[in-house]
Amino acid sequence: MTDAIGRRWQLGTVQLDYAAPERFDLSYVGEDNRDHRPVVIHRAVNGSFERFIAILIEHFAGAFPLWLAPEQVRVLPIGEDQHQAAAAVTAQLRDAGLRAELHERETLNYRIREGEMAKVPYLAVVGQREADAGTVAVRTRGAGNKQEVIPVGEFVARLVADVKSRSLAP
Repeated sequence: MTDAIGRRWQLGTVQLDYAAPERFDLSYVGEDNRDHRPVVIHRAVNGSFERFIAILIEHFAGAFPLWLAPEQVRVLPIGEDQHQAAAAVTAQLRDAGLRAELHERETLNYRIREGEMAKVPYLAVVGQREADAGTVAVRTRGAGNKQEVIPVGEFVARLVADVKSRSLAP
């Protein structure tokens, strides 16, 4: 496998091992009724999964596409008054099979910055206007300070479609 900067990595292997039968004094009785030393065939998958995950993280620089991101959406209520609306948005996202988390601690700016640093694909901000209208103010990773206010159902449908298509960019 080749990583994002062109290095080649070996992931899994299947090997013929001539040393192990000698070390463990292995033998079998052949058709000629005499003892023979076998050749051991083994596969070395131990570590290949870890190397694959490391290459994947490096390739995407931690900014996984939506379908692969451990946390796909972070829902951020502006204040305590929007908690119920934000919890409902989170539940709707989860019911659609998306990995969504509700974050309420600290200030909104802190939570936005924290979500950006964690490379969460989407931040869904819920203020009083959004709570009243059934919308979310969506901040897409990599789009800077731009946000789009859209109905919650439309947002959920868009994300579900992106996950199904295995889109690379949120």
